[in-house]
Amino acid sequence: MSEGFGKEKVELKININQDEVDVLLKKYKKIKRYMKTPIYDIKVMDGTENYVTKLVEEGTQNQN
Repeated sequence: MSEGFGKEKVELKININQDEVDVLLKKYKKIKRYMKTPIYDIKVMDGTENYVTKLVEEGTQNQN
């Protein structure tokens, strides 16, 4: 594995609340499970799917 652009390794000391991470993982898994269902596919074809589409749009706006 490369060292990443030849920069020195830096140790970061951060605190992450594990309870918040668990909640986010649970939401992520629920969304991914929903995206694998036939109902999601039908809604995407009909153009009536709003939940995942809204999340994707929100994510692309935050990147800019």
